[in-house]
Formats: sequence, structure tokens, C-alpha cells
Amino acid sequence: MVQKPQISVLDLARYGYSSEPYQKVCEWQDCNEEGKHRAPRSRDDMNSYRWFCRDHAREYNKCWNYFSGMSNDEIEADRRADTVWRRPSWPLGDRVPTSEQARAFWQEGFFDPFSVFGEQSKGHQTKGGSNEVVLDGNLERALDIFGMKSPVAVEDVKARYKALVKRHHPDASSSTADEERIKDVNHAYQVILGFLTP
Repeated sequence: MVQKPQISVLDLARYGYSSEPYQKVCEWQDCNEEGKHRAPRSRDDMNSYRWFCRDHAREYNKCWNYFSGMSNDEIEADRRADTVWRRPSWPLGDRVPTSEQARAFWQEGFFDPFSVFGEQSKGHQTKGGSNEVVLDGNLERALDIFGMKSPVAVEDVKARYKALVKRHHPDASSSTADEERIKDVNHAYQVILGFLTP
């Protein structure tokens, strides 16, 4: 194993280094106190600092104005740029979709179970402007099994499910048709609840 040469404090002094930690001196004219407090050098370079003692940092900050030399329009533009962390941005809503683009959006299977975007979303489309709701095929079959029509409430579906389970439960009847029927009822219940609840 190669050993690194050890440098003593005496060697540091020989090469112009001090063993004492570097101390910044206050940049205020005719002040020799330690400069522990930083202040921005200019608004164009906010990562470059001037160092002052406590009293002169206060004095400097009282006199320093980020917006000095800027017009009202420049101040407003700078303020707006700061609200988005000086990242590029663009206005929203400038490019309103055409009716063809909107129709294509809804036909691609966008699902809006709470009708946030109105009654145009999949599962809530109306036929020919009437109030009749066009449903998914699985949902239609599930409602047929339950003997219900849309619109339905969750409470009504649960009550109907309990009645159908009591009637077709395999323990209550020994027929194989009831066994198949209870499977259909359970599947239909899952489909309907999946549609009604988020």
C-alpha cells in the first residue's frame, strides 16, 4: 500500500497557506471587521455576493433596490417571470380544438364517470339528443340480469342483489341452473358497482 506524504502545518506556511481559517473582511469602505453577512452583488448575478459586517449589511440592504432602473413594465415582466421560477411558459387555451378533434377525443374511449365534462363522455352519451343514455354492452347485460333500467342508484342495486342472492343461492336450491344464475348475478353486481363507484 502506497502511503500519502503527510504535510504538516509548518509546510503549509512555507507554501503561502495559513493554518488559520480564511476570514472574509467587510467590503464597506474603511471597515476592517469580519464580513460574515452576505448581500447580492447585482440583480443580474444573484449568485455573486458581497460580504459585510452586521451593521454594514443592514445599511447596504436599506439602500439596495432590486428594481432600481427598471420601468413599470419591466418590473411587471420580472415579477411574472418569477411566478413560474423563470421557466418558459405559454398561455393556456389559445388553441381551441375543432369539433372534429373534440369528437375524436370522446370516441377514443375517454371515460368520465362523474360527468365532469358534461354528458358527452363514454357511458354518458345520448342518442339523437334525447335523454336516453347509451350504455356499455356489459353494463346493459348486467342491468338486464338485475331486471333494472338506467339510471340506477347504488342502494337500489344492493337491495336487488340481496334479493337475487336469496332466491338463487345454491344452498336454497339444488338446481344447476341456479348455480349458473348466481355466478351471473355476482358478475353483474361487480360490473354495475364498478360503473357506479369510483
